[in-house]
Amino acid sequence: MKRSDRISLIVFPILILIGFLVALAGSQGGALAGGLPLFALTVGLAFLVQWLAFIPAYLMQTEKFFDLTGSLTYISVILLGVVLSKNIDFRSILLSALVVIWAVRLGTFLYSRIQKAGKDDRFDEIKPSFIRFLNVWTIQGLWVTFTVAAALVAITTTTRKDLDLFAMIGFLVWIFGFAFEVIADSQKRKFSADPQNKGKFIQTGLWLRSRHPNYFGEIMLWLGIAIIALPVLQGWQWVALISPVFVTLLLTRVSGVPMLEKKADTKWGGQEDYEAYKKRTPVLIPRF
Repeated sequence: MKRSDRISLIVFPILILIGFLVALAGSQGGALAGGLPLFALTVGLAFLVQWLAFIPAYLMQTEKFFDLTGSLTYISVILLGVVLSKNIDFRSILLSALVVIWAVRLGTFLYSRIQKAGKDDRFDEIKPSFIRFLNVWTIQGLWVTFTVAAALVAITTTTRKDLDLFAMIGFLVWIFGFAFEVIADSQKRKFSADPQNKGKFIQTGLWLRSRHPNYFGEIMLWLGIAIIALPVLQGWQWVALISPVFVTLLLTRVSGVPMLEKKADTKWGGQEDYEAYKKRTPVLIPRF
């Protein structure tokens, strides 16, 4: 057995344990469904969907519906929380709508991108290994759990409060972030589709203000979700605030900015216009 496979065997139960602990913390003060904590059920569903999707993905050795499965998981856990929650209120409805809108938009965007590209080379070395590929899908279940935690806790909690200033501010932050991300993605898609831009990097529109404006928008919209959920959090439910923190760390320290910056440096590093662009343009937070 390869060393990477042995490590993956150790990592797998750790991922499950982390998910279990988050489910336990977020379930405090939450509604029950069939005698079980509803928040924990939604976390369980997040993992179950990944494992079911993993089976055909491994057999077919494909990652083409990985991102789409992630988006469908967001929608599934939110709908389960809404359907089984008692005394659903306007805060929960608002949070549910915002998450579903985001998931549908991002899911279709990522799915169309992978269909156009044909593959995601990040999976090339992972797919042949059963346990490593399974871990990737398991991590996606944990990713969904962390990201949507604030919204799910607010939806499944027994604490209800009328819409307030937090809801209004959070909604405005979400609108700003969502619009920023959509516009940035649209600008880059149009830039890449123009044959005259082949081999060039985008430095117009929002990309003139930030080297990763889409990621900035993503972070802002999840911050908006957390602000809306804030008034109903209590006790261990405060762990749900991991949502915007997790998204920020993931995009700025793990799989987002570092990977793309390295790829861009390899492709355009040393070019005068690229080095000037890096010097004058912030990595993430736009300069207005």
